[in-house]
Amino acid sequence: MAASPKNQLRVGRVLKAHGLKGALKLELYTDDPEARFTPGASFTLQVPETSEWHRKTITVRAFRWMNASPVVFLEGVEDRTQAETLIKAILWVDQDDLGPNDEPDAWYDHQLIGLDVVRDDAIVGRVARVDHMPAQDLLIVTVGETEVMVPFVSEIVPEVDITGGRVVITPPAGLFEELPGEDG
Repeated sequence: MAASPKNQLRVGRVLKAHGLKGALKLELYTDDPEARFTPGASFTLQVPETSEWHRKTITVRAFRWMNASPVVFLEGVEDRTQAETLIKAILWVDQDDLGPNDEPDAWYDHQLIGLDVVRDDAIVGRVARVDHMPAQDLLIVTVGETEVMVPFVSEIVPEVDITGGRVVITPPAGLFEELPGEDG
């Protein structure tokens, strides 16, 4: 039985075929690619329903860095023609296969999505998604019909309580309300 999307984590996306022997250049969504892409590791593929790879898993044969780019070789992908059928495929791993996260103050996106956002002991919204930006991550908080981008830094989000179903925020003035003198 396949894991539900809620328990799956996106770890990479195929950018293009690399060379003639079936190698694939990756865009990484993991901070530990050497551990994630070890030989024998398997991934669920997200591809269009019309793809020959739809509803299939793939297994890593080898992973290496070529010209500072991550490149993976997969079982069953022996040449460039086969590799090109996987362009834009997204690679997912089952979170249950990862074990517990020992890093303090680190959460998976799916753990944060849906949590209540609390300010001064009042619920002001709900986490809709997490956007990963170069400078910092953003919690996208749904407040009524609008979305508020909250920098996911400890000064603004001092507490994340997964078991309690909430994140506590201390936003700067103007993040959730208009400041006096502002016109819409």
